[in-house]
Amino acid sequence: MGSRVLIGGGSGFIGTALRKMLEHRGFQVTLISRTPGKDKITWDEVKKTGLPDCHAVVGMQGANILNIFRRWTDGFKKEVWDSRVETTKTLAQAISESSNPPKVWVSFSGVGYYKPSYVYDYDEDSPGGDFDYLSQLATAWEEAAKLPAQNTNTREVIIRSGVVLGRDGGAIKQMYFSFWFGSGGVIGDGMQFFPWIHINDLTRLVVHAIEDEKVSGILNGVAPETVTNWDFTKEFNTNLKRPGFFPLPRPVVNFALGEERAKMLTEGQAVVPKRTLESGFSFNFPKLKMALDNIFSYRKGFWSY
Repeated sequence: MGSRVLIGGGSGFIGTALRKMLEHRGFQVTLISRTPGKDKITWDEVKKTGLPDCHAVVGMQGANILNIFRRWTDGFKKEVWDSRVETTKTLAQAISESSNPPKVWVSFSGVGYYKPSYVYDYDEDSPGGDFDYLSQLATAWEEAAKLPAQNTNTREVIIRSGVVLGRDGGAIKQMYFSFWFGSGGVIGDGMQFFPWIHINDLTRLVVHAIEDEKVSGILNGVAPETVTNWDFTKEFNTNLKRPGFFPLPRPVVNFALGEERAKMLTEGQAVVPKRTLESGFSFNFPKLKMALDNIFSYRKGFWSY
């Protein structure tokens, strides 16, 4: 069995795909979970006894911020915050206190770090992180991941992810039925940017960060092609061969999700993966059409989901 990788949040949509890819490449994967089980350790164990010997730690844990069954209350906002920031602090502390620390520490953040704009293109060096709840969350998440300055043994990588597109969960699964029934229209005016990445490319980017010793710092986890909500909606409906009759007015989205959270859908950023490409990473799905063609290659009917 190969080197061990610990994954926080490894039971979700992205974590499951990452685990399969790592195992395919010969890594042994252990999940950090709230409950014990086979190939798992618990968060309490990490806090009490530290990390087991491992080559890499990946932190992608966090409550689903767009869970439509949860109202946008102060309590849920705290849950979203703590499930990202406090757990990341736990992992960073365990790494810093380890007598045999991992070679690489890959943590996640979000493109909500960058301020929504119809004009600017943002790369990894662009400013942000200080203008609303989502950007402040991204900043706190990234700060929590930082290891002490004296750390010289563990490479640090942070991936600012866009909307993750894939067959088995995430945005596609949430949107599928509304698009199938013809209600998959644009959100608001549709001109807001929609930073996205295919699940295959995101998991490959994590593996790239683990395996390439030259990779460190911030990487934007977004595809090279910049699209708007209108572009995405048009391509989604074209792929399903369904009409998009009903646009979703911004006030309706604000009412359903809470205005602060709804910004994830009603506003957007043009984010480019400058440092990601410079690191030598190549995308399998750089274009939205390629990504959706792949995702829907065998899911063309109502019962596909």
